[in-house]
Amino acid sequence: MINVEVSKNSNENSLGLLRRFTKRVQGSGVLPRLRGARFSSRNISENVKKKKTLKYLNQKKVTEELIKMGKMPEKTRRNGKRR
Repeated sequence: MINVEVSKNSNENSLGLLRRFTKRVQGSGVLPRLRGARFSSRNISENVKKKKTLKYLNQKKVTEELIKMGKMPEKTRRNGKRR
């Protein structure tokens, strides 16, 4: 991370110092980076991905068995054709 540092000149008032500091912060790009990271989500761990995939595959297998036994109707696509 970039640290922005500004020191007060001999004949500069506080308002000018603050203005110069905000310009430096905007120029460095610190704020957009922080705002972008504010709502970013964490990466999903490998174990969680694996669990989710196994759960999906198991549910798919159960659904296929139910369709074969006739206890569940076949899924239809949006255009009306059967799978």
